[in-house]
Amino acid sequence: MSVQISASDVNKLRQQTGAGMMDCKKALVEANGDFEAAVDYLRKKGAKVAASRQDRDSNEGVIIAKAAADGKSGIVVEVNCETDFVAKNADFVAFAESVADAALANSPATLEDLKALEIGGTKIADLLIEQTGKIGEKIDVSKFETVAADKVVAYIHGNYRLGVLVGLSADAAGVEEAGKDVAMQIAAMNPVAIDKDGVDTKTIERELEIAKEQIRAEGKPEEMVEKIAQGKLNKFYKENTLLNQEFVKDSSKSIAQFLDSVAKGLTVTAFKRVQLGA
Repeated sequence: MSVQISASDVNKLRQQTGAGMMDCKKALVEANGDFEAAVDYLRKKGAKVAASRQDRDSNEGVIIAKAAADGKSGIVVEVNCETDFVAKNADFVAFAESVADAALANSPATLEDLKALEIGGTKIADLLIEQTGKIGEKIDVSKFETVAADKVVAYIHGNYRLGVLVGLSADAAGVEEAGKDVAMQIAAMNPVAIDKDGVDTKTIERELEIAKEQIRAEGKPEEMVEKIAQGKLNKFYKENTLLNQEFVKDSSKSIAQFLDSVAKGLTVTAFKRVQLGA
């Protein structure tokens, strides 16, 4: 039985990928309406797919990222509302800041634990209900991430719409500034892992499969497919793993080389990137 593909589905895929309407419709038909599979189909057919696939229906709200005073830990939270108007309200931002401060001070293990914390004698879970009644929009905390390291740097990008935490292997002169640069790199380039060792098997298999389909479509002989696919995979690592990416501020260096130039052996041990509604 074939799945009915609506015009709004086609448009949604076009918004996500930037591919043409007819290509999007064919991709959705081939993928039985599965958006992820449709994106893969477009890539295999060589369609230029926009890197950003985060343009799904996103909730409004703010992202708050903070590092502890000793620089050894950091938190990032996403506090949601329904409209941009409320997200820009100073009282709403101050409430989100208070949630972030509570998380930083108490180191909860999970989002549920965070909501169980108290601010001024009232549980955050109850404060969210209170805020919902007061503002007239659903208010919630949807994401909570932490990083612990020898040096943690926090960065908020684009009017509270994206937050980054970077954990570095040492704290020395220039490391705070370097951490900010790396956090901005993560915000802009959205790496999938620190290094190629951190890329999950499923992603690697997916990239290899897409690469092989592209190579076969170009008419390359079968004996060359594997070798060329490995080359494309290495390019994927260079573009999508943090330490191998070109440093945005100086393309002659990778992030790994940049950090090593700041302090010998300095590297990234962890990072978190939280984007509003993504």
